[in-house]
Amino acid sequence: MKLVGISGALSGDKTSIAVNQVLVHARRIDSSIKTELIDLRDYEIDFFYGAPLADYSEDTWNVVQKILSADFLVLGTPIYQASISGALKNLLDHLPEYAFKHKVTGMVATGWSNKHFLVMEYHLRSILSYFKGLVPAENVFVHNRAFNIDSDEIIDDRVLERMQTLAKEMVYLQCGMKNW
Repeated sequence: MKLVGISGALSGDKTSIAVNQVLVHARRIDSSIKTELIDLRDYEIDFFYGAPLADYSEDTWNVVQKILSADFLVLGTPIYQASISGALKNLLDHLPEYAFKHKVTGMVATGWSNKHFLVMEYHLRSILSYFKGLVPAENVFVHNRAFNIDSDEIIDDRVLERMQTLAKEMVYLQCGMKNW
């Protein structure tokens, strides 16, 4: 099985670190899982304008193909103005309607306000459901205070435990989807 993590932040490291932490936990749970982190900072994803995927850049094509070929995914976003990042939304616009059918799609978000966890529940969850993704219950919001101010390492043990729980749930659910 292949688990792909997507970091939807174009600046800073927190979202990428948080998504990668879920990938690390998933590999610890099942060492046969292959993981890949797609950090949108490393790609030039074209602005979506409604054309067929073949009309977009190689970076856009490659990222979309990596997502479509994944068995399951964890999507991470910083919360800006009570919404997901524009970079993540733009990437999702490139995907076909059934992109996540039979795939577990976990969520991780980072932000400054504890109220921002609602963005995952009421905004990102509905987008993932539209793409027919199976969204687990144990998604993780990471307040910026959970990170070390100098290294951006996650220092809150409760957050790390929740990330491990999310990884366990995702692996369990995806294994069940494989047998369905």
